[in-house]
Amino acid sequence: MVIGDREALAWVLSTRQTAFPAARAGQASRLSAGDELLIYTTRGCFRNPTRDRGRVVALATVAAPVTRDTAPVRFGDREYPLRCPLRVTELAPFGTGPVLADHVAALHAFPDPRSWSVRLRRPLVLLDAHDRDLLVGLLRPDLVPLDDALAEYLRRGAPVRRSHRAAPP
Repeated sequence: MVIGDREALAWVLSTRQTAFPAARAGQASRLSAGDELLIYTTRGCFRNPTRDRGRVVALATVAAPVTRDTAPVRFGDREYPLRCPLRVTELAPFGTGPVLADHVAALHAFPDPRSWSVRLRRPLVLLDAHDRDLLVGLLRPDLVPLDDALAEYLRRGAPVRRSHRAAPP
């Protein structure tokens, strides 16, 4: 599961659910209870792609099928009316978790290592058993109980509040 926005990531981790745009209904509808999702944060997720790396940060399990919500969640100007609950019990502390770019050559999901990031322009990327096992094996040593790492992700996912001060007289 590809997440490219810090506020969306904070929402996913705090509410333990995920959401999809209506345009991805076909892909999202294939999810079933019990399916595993690796949560991947893009380089731009925390709005500093020169500093941050794209990382796998958690393993989640789909808790129930995707349903259409009458009150879609919104991030920026985008609407996400399709939702499903997740079980997330462990999370890599902020700034840890395997850097996906370091392992692209070993992953079947990216047959052309030169253009691998193009495949991450959708919310779900299908992994075969080899890719899943490799990434979970790399992720496991970094995982801690969710509550031990969640606060930093929530802090970094909070919207920036700009104050509007009156100009001095």
